[in-house]
Amino acid sequence: MEENKIAKVSAATTESLIQDLRQIIEYARSHVASTVNYALSIMYWKIGERINNEILENKRAEYGKQIVASVARQLREEYGAKGFDEKNIRRMMQFAQEFPDEQIVASMMRQLSWTHILQVLSLKDILQREFYLTVLPPPSAPVDCD
Repeated sequence: MEENKIAKVSAATTESLIQDLRQIIEYARSHVASTVNYALSIMYWKIGERINNEILENKRAEYGKQIVASVARQLREEYGAKGFDEKNIRRMMQFAQEFPDEQIVASMMRQLSWTHILQVLSLKDILQREFYLTVLPPPSAPVDCD
């Protein structure tokens, strides 16, 4: 009889422990995902800003086309195709152009994913963008490099 009581207490204690461990793991995973998303989004903004500055400094459209294609090719060679195709480089540039203040971008990126930003950038109306930045929930996949 005593062994049966111990087994019940042990099972309850173990279940409680497992539940606590699940919470710790889920919190850590969520924190890691949001930290990675933040870092990627800030990196994308900085890449876009740097390329924009280079192109605007030279003020030549043809030069801009060439540099974007060249940058995309070189980054893909060095870091792989994911996230560094020419289309995504242009999105990075648009992101930096539409949101020129790094401090605001840093605040915004604590709550939004790159996928969310891409959705907002596709909107042409400034009022729509502002609305969605305040009410659109982040996508379910917190990390998206495309």
